[in-house]
Order: sequence, then structure tokens, then C-alpha cells
Amino acid sequence: MRAAGAAILAGLLVVAAAPALSANATVTLRGAGATFPAPLYERWIQAFRKAEPGVAITYDVVGSGEGARRFIANAVDFGASDAALSDEQIARVTPGARLVPVTAGIVVLAYNVPGLERPLKLPRSVVADIFAGRIRMWNDPRLAAANPGVSLPAHTIAVVARQDGSGTTFALTNHLSAVSADWRDRGPGIGTLVDWGGRAMLARGNEGVAGRIKGSHDAIGYVEYHFAKKLKLSMAAVANKAGRYVEPSERSGEAALAANVGRMPANLRLFIPDPDGDDAYPIVSLSWLLVYESYWEREKSAALRRFLVWALTEGQSLSREMGYIPLPPEVASRSLAAVDQIH
Repeated sequence: MRAAGAAILAGLLVVAAAPALSANATVTLRGAGATFPAPLYERWIQAFRKAEPGVAITYDVVGSGEGARRFIANAVDFGASDAALSDEQIARVTPGARLVPVTAGIVVLAYNVPGLERPLKLPRSVVADIFAGRIRMWNDPRLAAANPGVSLPAHTIAVVARQDGSGTTFALTNHLSAVSADWRDRGPGIGTLVDWGGRAMLARGNEGVAGRIKGSHDAIGYVEYHFAKKLKLSMAAVANKAGRYVEPSERSGEAALAANVGRMPANLRLFIPDPDGDDAYPIVSLSWLLVYESYWEREKSAALRRFLVWALTEGQSLSREMGYIPLPPEVASRSLAAVDQIH
């Protein structure tokens, strides 16, 4: 904790030494990307603008895939992705790229089955087989066995999935590939955009998926926790690596991060497809801002550093309030060190 605090203080001192904006100056930062953390980013942008009215930040909510594409094409000042960037993508970024984890969240399996009075329990293999189309009915024997005493209807399961390139899809498919050899080797595999084989209703963005589940009886889909909570969707308890059924919550997401952050590599691209920990919720993801190592405009790089340091310190207090997971101190300190490399 002392090391993390020292790193945060160092980051603040670095930003404090950056050239200040003149009274009349306005710097505009343009970002684009993930829908997963978009409500939090929008809240951060509003709060930061009050603290620094000379900095205007815009953020286009277009999905992780499009955000990464615009970042690689130098069409924005920063991107945002829940799938980070691959080594091949990073190599295409001429000014250099840094991956900065800024928040984390959980992907829930939300459903709309009228009449169910307690959270549905989903074994790991059952989740994979529902999304692969091998389990098609709500009263399937494997679902019934995991939910004794629950009256499951003899209705067809309606799967809802993303139609746009999405870090939320990446987090789900990364998890399914870790727990199901069939999904990994013979199914859709891992990706921000996968082929659902015509077996899913498709919607754009987390908000679109959540809305489609809300309006469709017998539906199940995957969506970031904040969006499901906002629409008061029912959310399944999912079996984790330890064999326990864990309901989605900020606490179970924090447990997943806390038990696994020691794996963080030097490039800060940490995926946790099947987290350790008795209390860990099994589908958890960091979310990254994609930033350049060098910017042509000195005031722009200075303003971006100030925003990132604010987000990684004061901004973390808003994460839990909005259903996201604040970064553990050791992750925040490493993110601040990455911010220090921007010039």
C-alpha cells in the first residue's frame, strides 16, 4: 500500500509539473471505444470538466473494436477497449501505444423468464452450451438439475448477443474458451465479434442488449453489470473455478480481481478468463484506455495526463457507486507509471 501511495503521489507531482493552460486556452481531447465502461467515463468527463473547464473531452460510444480501429488509425486522441490491444495492433501504432487499465467490471448473464422467484444457477458447461445452441429449452435436464425445486418452463431459450465489435463479447468468449474445450476448439472461440450461427437475436451496445433482454420473454444474454442493474434485470449465479455459484455484485467482482492481480504482466494486458478465489465472480474484465506514447501538441499530452491521473485517483471513488470495480492499489500504481511515459 505504501508503494502504491508513493506511485500515486509521484504521478500527481509529474502532472503538476506539466505546463499549465492559459486562462483562455481550451484543449479538446477526442476519444472513442467501449460501451462497457461508457457510463463511468461520461461521469468522469463531466466531473473533470468542472475541475478543469479549460479541457473539453468528447467520447464516442462505438464499441471496443471500433475504438481500437480509430486509435490505430490516429483518428482520436485516445481509444477505449475491454480487449486491450494485441502485439500486432500495438506494432501498427506509429507514435507508440500504452495500455492503461482504468477500471474493471463484470459481465453478467441476464435473463427474462417470468415466474422465476430466485436467481437461476448456471453451471459452467451449461453456460457454454446455451450460447453454442446445444441447450435450447429452459426445462433442459441439466438446467433442472442445477435448479432443484424451480419450475422451469418448456419454452425455447432466446439468446441475445452483440452485433458490433465488443470487449464485452471478448470477455464472455474468453471465459467460455477457458471452461469449455468444445467452445474453444470447435465453437466460435475468442473474439470481439464472433459468428453466432444465426441462433441469437443481435443488438448494438450493452444498452441495446440489456433492452432486448428486458423486452423479450425467455431471453438470456450477456451484458455489463451496470446496464443490467439499471434496467433491474434478473442475473444468474454462475459457477466459478472453485465450484461455487456466485451472484454478480461489486464485492464478487472485487474478489476476482484481488485474487488474480498478481499475474499482471509488464504491458498491463491482464486477462482473467477463469479467476481463482472461492468468492470470485467468474466473468470479470479490466477496461483499458489506449493512449499514444507521444503527442504532437504538448498541451494536449499534458491535459490527457492530468485527466488520467484524476481518473486513477479521485475518479476511482465513482466506480463502485456506478456498479464498476475500483482498481486495486497495485494496479492503479502501475497505470500511473504508464501515464508518466506519455509525452
